[in-house]
Amino acid sequence: MERQLQEIAGLMAVAARTAPKSKGEDFIEIKVLSKEKTAALSEAMLKYGEDSQKPNFDRDGKNVAHSDAVLLLALKNAAPLGLDCGACGYDTCIELEDKLTKGPEFSGPLCAWRLTDLGIALGSAVKTASLFNADNRIMYRIGVVALKSGIIDGEMAVGVPISATGKNIYFDR
Repeated sequence: MERQLQEIAGLMAVAARTAPKSKGEDFIEIKVLSKEKTAALSEAMLKYGEDSQKPNFDRDGKNVAHSDAVLLLALKNAAPLGLDCGACGYDTCIELEDKLTKGPEFSGPLCAWRLTDLGIALGSAVKTASLFNADNRIMYRIGVVALKSGIIDGEMAVGVPISATGKNIYFDR
């Protein structure tokens, strides 16, 4: 079933790409990982969890090891929307532009509307997986390690592993 799940991951990428985005501007980076690259990501997650002593990187890394594909989505070079709405914590978008710093896992602060775009793209992707009955789960820990490993580039990333087994491996963990 690996081939079929890779195809579904590709369709998930299409759904993420075509998802609505603020002002029609697209700052979403998308990658579909092969089974081989998924295995390498799993190993990197286990190592990061051990090195950082942060919980559940091992659990999620084991889930990734049993997945046939992983979809990665990242927000990259996302310009503020220009609304001066304050949702990011600053009064103006100009103030936000000068504040981007690299945090321990992600960079920020980021425009709340661009983060919403990432969320909508994720929702579109997982909806597509569900249409094909592919088990999936949105995992922030995948994004952390994908960024740190250079698998994807951006300020924030999230991963969605997919599998097809008799029982969904991403729940009751």
